[in-house]
Amino acid sequence: MTHVEIDVKGKPLYLETGRFAKQADGSIIARYGDTVILATAVAKKEAREDVDFFPLTVDYQEKAYAAGKIPGGFFKREGRPSEKEVLTSRLIDRPIRPLFPDGFYSETQGIISVLSFGNENMSDILGIIGMSAALCISDIPFDGPVGAVRMGILKDSFVVNPDLQEIEECDFTLVVAGTEEAAMMVEGGGLEITESVLLEALDIAHKEIKNVVNLQKQLVSLIGKTKRAVTPPQLNEELMGSVSAISLDKIKQAIIIPDKLLRQDTLNNILKDVVIQLNTGEGDISKDITFLFNKLEKDLVRNMILDQGVRADGRKPDEVRKISADVGILPRAHGSALFVRGETQALAVFTLGTAEDEQRIDALEGESKKAFMLHYNFPPFSVGEVKFLRSAGRREIGHGMLAERALKEVLPAKSDFPYTIRIVSDILESNGSSSMATVCGGTLALMDAGVPIKAPVAGIAMGLIKEGEKTVVLTDILGLEDHLGDMDFKVTGTEDGITAFQMDVKISGVSREIMGNALEQAKKGRLHILGKMKAILSGPRDHLATHAPRIFTMKITPDKIREVIGTGGKVIRGIVEQTGVKIDIDDTGTINIASIDESSAQKAIDIIKGIVAEAEVGKLYMGKVKRIVDFGAFVEIFPGTEGLLHISQISDKRIAKVTDVLNEGEEVLVKVIEIDKMGRIRLSRKEAIQGQTDTKSGA
Repeated sequence: MTHVEIDVKGKPLYLETGRFAKQADGSIIARYGDTVILATAVAKKEAREDVDFFPLTVDYQEKAYAAGKIPGGFFKREGRPSEKEVLTSRLIDRPIRPLFPDGFYSETQGIISVLSFGNENMSDILGIIGMSAALCISDIPFDGPVGAVRMGILKDSFVVNPDLQEIEECDFTLVVAGTEEAAMMVEGGGLEITESVLLEALDIAHKEIKNVVNLQKQLVSLIGKTKRAVTPPQLNEELMGSVSAISLDKIKQAIIIPDKLLRQDTLNNILKDVVIQLNTGEGDISKDITFLFNKLEKDLVRNMILDQGVRADGRKPDEVRKISADVGILPRAHGSALFVRGETQALAVFTLGTAEDEQRIDALEGESKKAFMLHYNFPPFSVGEVKFLRSAGRREIGHGMLAERALKEVLPAKSDFPYTIRIVSDILESNGSSSMATVCGGTLALMDAGVPIKAPVAGIAMGLIKEGEKTVVLTDILGLEDHLGDMDFKVTGTEDGITAFQMDVKISGVSREIMGNALEQAKKGRLHILGKMKAILSGPRDHLATHAPRIFTMKITPDKIREVIGTGGKVIRGIVEQTGVKIDIDDTGTINIASIDESSAQKAIDIIKGIVAEAEVGKLYMGKVKRIVDFGAFVEIFPGTEGLLHISQISDKRIAKVTDVLNEGEEVLVKVIEIDKMGRIRLSRKEAIQGQTDTKSGA
């Protein structure tokens, strides 16, 4: 067994190998405080011959025993990955994927298992570090190490690797992963921060990353294996010359076609012609021809941007595509918007619910509820394809969470707006930046629904073309520029600052200077988009949609909660059946009553007030006769509370039968004359009448 460690915030960050999972190509136990993960890396010895990409799979999994829990559900074992596990798998995958060499096509799998979960909030950070270390000590070719750190921002101060308690206090949090030279992946969100504060946080984060990288290098020096040899793809110069002679001029014309599908169809037809002309020998070289053709296309697109400052759709590097939008387009929805930017369309639909609709989450951190959800769908027709419709994959979950993070902090407080909120974004057409179109469409749908958000939020995706010292930052990237470029940097925010961001690169990192330029260019683009959005809808509507539920809030003392709920929920079910409303009561005595009919809500409120109200001796009430018995009548003085009106208290004259004076359902004025130790109420009609007579006489 071999281990190394460094101090982080007074606790050791510990990496160990040689005791667990020894048959894996690389295995690491990473520990910080009470949080322990096992990271393993395995790659097949032979390369796949049917692929021209790197087949990497990274899976993060949480074991319930890590938090001393038994899984819920019928089967009592871990099932399909949770949303958090999917998002963390993506988080670990993104900074390591660009660091494998070209030409390495062996299937590779990384598995990160959480074995113990403490309050340090470090399992995802340890996952990145552990996965990098497992690859570094193995014979798998990998240009690491990669370090990672979580940063918390609280006003003007920075917190390195905040724990679960500290993270609740932070205004903004971000995860940064990178090499010793530069950042590879960044993502985060929270209250608005400026570009300068974000850059300062990244500087601090990178200093911590260097320490973690050096720790892994120590381990490699002690136990690292010799890396497998990888032969990078060799360019067939003769074949490239033939492909270029036939297609170069045609490709130049095709790549400047603004329409995505027409451009792609034209390029496909050119490729077919090249294959027909050159694939005439005994062996099939169509795969080689396709590789060289795609390289020509990539080089032409990138050089056109670098040398001429012109993009495939004719825009300048800092130019945003044409924007249009419609709101209120679905009559029964609580809010809706169709946001269009270039050839990307997002249909954002908003729904209001009650506390019953909150998502319940059972995680290692404990049980919690989620009152805001944003779900992103990417159907195959949006890019003109035919595929099976399946449940949301990693990409859909990741894009949805990014958009959710962007909008979360501008929503009103739960105490002011006690609704459960769901936004669904269906991408109807896609040519880049569909997650950012989701943010813009989601904002418009919120405002269309009348949600009092703090400020509108817009999102924009930035790209990068870098060749040597020549760099160009691109605003509002196309799908083509995402595919052929070096960076995908998504930034969302209000006029005052950034609310969320996510950066991935395909090169060995980006410098602080490039990131600063990208953030400044993104700010200009974001403000431009916000201006377009405000021209469509300047702010939230002043009323909720017709079909949206109205929630009315009332407060009772906590010791009255049992009376409102009743034995086995009998009382509250009766109120719901009688009025048709939804009722939610929390432990503090706050009651939320939801109904699209205000009169039904008011009826429920009156019933609850009656249940929790307490009669006062000497006070007059207009009651309703509920039951007549031989010795008097039971009168309801407010909903759920009755008192006995004895026959002797009905009139100042002697009466033979109660029914001579009173009928069931009749309203009568009564006075509370006694409440005994058991809470039973005695009423008097004659004293109530006499009191009114005396008042009039006195007047």
